[in-house]
Amino acid sequence: MAVRKLKPTTPGQRHKVIGTFETITKSVPEKSLVVGINKNSGGRNNEGKMTMRYIGGGHKRKIRVIDFKRDKDGVPATVHSIEYDPNRSARVALLFYADGEKRYIIAPNGLKVGQKVVSGADAAPEIGNALILGNMPLGTIIHNIELRPGQGAVMARSAGAYAQLTSRDGKYAIIKLPSGETRMILTTCKATVGSVGNSDHSLERSGKAGRSRWLGRRPRVRGVVMNPVDHPMGGGEGRSSGGHPRSRKGLLAKGYKTRSKKKASNKYIIERRKK
Repeated sequence: MAVRKLKPTTPGQRHKVIGTFETITKSVPEKSLVVGINKNSGGRNNEGKMTMRYIGGGHKRKIRVIDFKRDKDGVPATVHSIEYDPNRSARVALLFYADGEKRYIIAPNGLKVGQKVVSGADAAPEIGNALILGNMPLGTIIHNIELRPGQGAVMARSAGAYAQLTSRDGKYAIIKLPSGETRMILTTCKATVGSVGNSDHSLERSGKAGRSRWLGRRPRVRGVVMNPVDHPMGGGEGRSSGGHPRSRKGLLAKGYKTRSKKKASNKYIIERRKK
């Protein structure tokens, strides 16, 4: 995966850096694995009240149903195509299983069309295969990690993300996450070998405000320019700094820890993420 910088023919093109689609082999999604979205919320709840600001608009999308559980154990599958998914930063791979079933998975880095993948406890630790952490060699690069057995992948799913299996301690595996956090996960949880593809996604630059609107993001208003009634950092004569950085609810924004000290999963975290 690579990126390309456009010539500055217009102000919007001047700083624009976009990903290339050279790895994508199919432009139309698999119809049986697509679900339509009836209506976007625009940040409103069931009473019509705005509960999330700066959300609305955006291009029409269709949801691709992704297999995060990889529970079709022992049945080999062939990678039929690598496709674009508007709902995530990573690419998706369409698998054709030997029994005729079709499923989408997150496309790992290095996965090619025609390649064979398989899931299950006895699967080989090769790119695209999903197996339990207890059967993986130490040092393996992984993504799509479960937190509870059978729950489905919840960690390391975005473009370029990966974690590393560093060691095992009894029934727990020690995982180093993309954030720098080290934590324990049950060895019966599944993960997929390899890192998530489209790793150059972080180098992309939208170039203009309109591309944010296509993604359904409306303009974000800084707290400093608001009135005191609207934000703790608002008010003041001229361009005042606004005092200590805070959220709209008054919580400190720089360095203040908001994670509960009584959270049950704290005991599984060996080392907190780096600042």
